[in-house]
Amino acid sequence: MHWSEKIAKRLIESHPEQRTFVCASGISPSGHIHIGNFREIVTTYFVSKALEKAGKKVRFIFSWDDFDRFRKVPVHVDPSFGQYIGRPYTQVPCPYGCHTSYAEHFEQEFEQALSAFGIRPEFIYQSKEYQSRRYAPGILQALRSRGEIYDILMSFKTGEASEAERAAFYPVSVYCGDCGKDSTTVHYFDEEQGLLTYSCKCGHHCTMSVAEAENIKLQWKIDWPMRWNLEQVLFEPGGRDHSSETGSYNVASVISEKIFENEPPMYEPYEFIRIKGSFAKMSSSSGNNYTPDDLLKVYAPENILFLFAKYQPDAEFHIGMDEDVLRNYTEFERYRKAHDSHTLTDDMDSAVELSLIYPLNDRIPSFGPIASLLPLIHFDLHLLQEIMTRNGEVVDADGLKQTAERAEYWIKHWMPQKLVTVNSSRDTALYETLETHELAWLEAFCGLLRTGGLEDEQMMTEIYAICYNEDKKTMKNNQKRLFTLIYQLVLGQETGPRIPVLIQAVGLDRLLALLDF
Repeated sequence: MHWSEKIAKRLIESHPEQRTFVCASGISPSGHIHIGNFREIVTTYFVSKALEKAGKKVRFIFSWDDFDRFRKVPVHVDPSFGQYIGRPYTQVPCPYGCHTSYAEHFEQEFEQALSAFGIRPEFIYQSKEYQSRRYAPGILQALRSRGEIYDILMSFKTGEASEAERAAFYPVSVYCGDCGKDSTTVHYFDEEQGLLTYSCKCGHHCTMSVAEAENIKLQWKIDWPMRWNLEQVLFEPGGRDHSSETGSYNVASVISEKIFENEPPMYEPYEFIRIKGSFAKMSSSSGNNYTPDDLLKVYAPENILFLFAKYQPDAEFHIGMDEDVLRNYTEFERYRKAHDSHTLTDDMDSAVELSLIYPLNDRIPSFGPIASLLPLIHFDLHLLQEIMTRNGEVVDADGLKQTAERAEYWIKHWMPQKLVTVNSSRDTALYETLETHELAWLEAFCGLLRTGGLEDEQMMTEIYAICYNEDKKTMKNNQKRLFTLIYQLVLGQETGPRIPVLIQAVGLDRLLALLDF
């Protein structure tokens, strides 16, 4: 049973009478949302799919924490944006001048990427929720229970509580009504009238009605359980940093039960994802990250979903843009075919099923052969399609175009060493080092090329026969050596596309000119 189905099963057993299962996730739009953040939403997505598969109604919500304060200027943003630190993300200008706010820019960027995966949650924007006063009852409840909340928070800390600190504690942040920043201090809360008095470092001083205010936000560990209660959340994952014994989830769970009288949701901690070759944690502010858009330029969305589906949430893994790309494509293509032929079972079959966005299309060619062939034909899509068709492959034009575009982007931006070109002249130096039997193999191969008229499979049979030996192991090594020599003399490297494809890409005359000494 796949891990998402196990979670769904536990949820159903824990809530046998539940009509709608609310599954939640959320992120702060602090910058480009990276693939590590993506694990937050894709974990919820897979559990939602498993619940639906079990016949349950699901409400899949995603909260944009865009009423959070702007804390740090990311490396990709103009340093002058330091002037906005302390404001909510929705009150910070768009750093690129194309959206109404900082928050909207990064929210829409991520939402568009999610649509490529077929992930379409119900988006909740916290700035709108707070400013609509929908959370006002929860804020008032927290303020009236501020002493008890202080005691809960301190029970998770090693420091000692103090009566003075307890009396001065308020579980809210206030954005100044004048300068818009959270450089404020709350001085008094009138429980009977629901009035809150604060001052700001800018000199502003105000007393306001909490029920009517649009500039009050609960602190994170109180905000989270307040929303669990309001939305009746039954499942939500969280990163490793929230999952320690004294982490946000455990603290929020106690506050949920004691302050909001609500059972906390089932929680699934997930591990961080690493960039291959880097030990640093992915971060929006540092720029040390891959975004979903970055990966979508190289991987098909199904491949990316499969990477996340095949690993348990608590398993750390890395993503690379090197030869791992070929390995990941090959693996998914192999499992996809097995799934389609109903020969795949258990967890891996479920992982493939969760990854599929559209019905399987056998007319989309494999990534590896396309990536191998494209540089030889100067990334000519029309010639690529002609070669594929000539080889008897019926390919989907759109699928071929998308695969070719991803392969071209990968080669040009991540693997320039694969920008293979055909040798401009004969490699006499290599030829003169060959043994007599190797020269005979090449001569026989050139003879086959001149004969022409052979179908691909018949040609390959004839080529294999050139290296015949009664010992099968020796014959296999001979065949491998012949192919290596052909690639070296034609491409200057030890590997290349299938021989029939190489012939079509390079051309018969040019191939003979490089091989016939």
